[in-house]
Amino acid sequence: MISRDLLSIDAPRVADEIGRAVREQVLGQLRRRGAVVGLSGGIDSSVVAALCTRALGPDRVLALLMPERDSSGDALRLGRLVADGLGVQHVVEDLAPALEGLGCYARQLEAIRTVFPEYGPGWRCKLTLPSLLESDRLNITTLTVSDPEGRERSSRLPLAGYLQLVAATNFKQRARAMVEYYHADRRHFAVAGTPNRLEYDQGFFVKQGDGAADFKPIAHLYKTQVYALAAHLGVPEEIRRRPPTTDTFSMPQTQEEFYFALPYQDMDLCLWAYDHGVPAAEAAPALELAPAQVDRVYRDIEAKRRVSRYLHQPPLLVEAVRGS
Repeated sequence: MISRDLLSIDAPRVADEIGRAVREQVLGQLRRRGAVVGLSGGIDSSVVAALCTRALGPDRVLALLMPERDSSGDALRLGRLVADGLGVQHVVEDLAPALEGLGCYARQLEAIRTVFPEYGPGWRCKLTLPSLLESDRLNITTLTVSDPEGRERSSRLPLAGYLQLVAATNFKQRARAMVEYYHADRRHFAVAGTPNRLEYDQGFFVKQGDGAADFKPIAHLYKTQVYALAAHLGVPEEIRRRPPTTDTFSMPQTQEEFYFALPYQDMDLCLWAYDHGVPAAEAAPALELAPAQVDRVYRDIEAKRRVSRYLHQPPLLVEAVRGS
């Protein structure tokens, strides 16, 4: 029988192992002087910043705080809290003017108005998926809006509107990547990626956006293990208590309602069980779910892996090129 103890780690040992890898990768393989980390105020970027600081020293780490119009006010405050606690330099880059110039917000607005023509100043929105536990779901995303009085309404977007909204929103992650590489280039640093295993495996990132990085030090760790490392590394308790969010749309939104089938603790265990060939009926008691529900999660894992193949794929060549 499986249990949650399967994902327990020796946090000091794991931190030391990652630290050695970061030093070898950044200073040796990549031949860069340090690391740039985009700090979101979340658990993953905070842990990556702490690991890089331990491995390279605070003078070789630059933290970037990159708010935009829809960012949570807590993100900037918590990012500063982490940078100050680690003793690393941080730079605040307001991305709103760049995103405005790229048409990010205008293109989002155009897409939203295909179903809510009245959407305008003072309104907020988010995208959500239906629950996977109640029944088999189609991965059809719902747009939820809130008017200035706080009244909420939801509607399915037509395919063209959904694709436009996602494409416009992806400007945010890609603009952050551009800023990260600007600072990395000017300092001869490497860019640190912040996805955990769940996000990396299931494609919870934007290609050439937050998926772009020179090294990804926690991509092999389940989110549960990232939290264990955070406690060992002294990440502020406020961040460790904070539920994982997307901080992408103007309405508050958890990663669970936006992308994953279950809370991260359960998704971690489901992913481990699926990869180790544990039948749904055997995994169900540890998750306190019915076997049919676990089976739905397994199928969702398979579906997201199919989608994420494109995200992980490098550019295709007609013929192999020497030295590539």
